[in-house]
Amino acid sequence: MTKRGLDAPDVRIIQPLVYVIGLVVGLLVSVWLPTKVVSDALAWSLGGFLFVCGAALAGSAVLRFLSEGTTVRPDRAPATFVIAGPYKITRNPMYVGLAIAYVGIAIADQSLWALILLPVVLAIINRAVIAREELFLSRRFGSDYLAYQKRVRRWL
Repeated sequence: MTKRGLDAPDVRIIQPLVYVIGLVVGLLVSVWLPTKVVSDALAWSLGGFLFVCGAALAGSAVLRFLSEGTTVRPDRAPATFVIAGPYKITRNPMYVGLAIAYVGIAIADQSLWALILLPVVLAIINRAVIAREELFLSRRFGSDYLAYQKRVRRWL
C-alpha cells in the first residue's frame, strides 16, 4: 500500500461526477427514446420534491462536516469521526442525498433510462468509494467505527 493509502482513503474518483455522468447519459438516451409516462405537472412535482429532499440531505451532511472542521473530500483523511445529524440514520448521507436528487431529476424529466442507470452509478460509488472509505475509517477510528457500522446502515 502506498504512503497516500495509509494517510487517506484510496478514493480516486470524483463522486458527484459519477452521478452526473449516469444522469446525463440517461437523459440523452431519453431524447432519442422518450419514456413519458405521467403528466408533466405530476412528474415535475414529484421529481422536484425528491430533488429538494436529496439536496437537503446531502447539504445537511456537508454542513455537518464543515461545522465539525473536517473535510468533505473522501480522498482526504477526516479530522474527526462525525456521527451526528444525518449520520445518525445513514453512514453515507451525501451519497444517499445525491441518489435521491438524481431520482428526482430523472422523474421530473421522465427518463426511465436515467433510472435504469442508477444501479450502475450506485455500484460504482459502493465499490470505488464507500468500500475504500469504510476500510480506511475502520483503520483510523477502530472499534468506534466498527460499532457505528453495526448501529447505522450504509444506505437507509
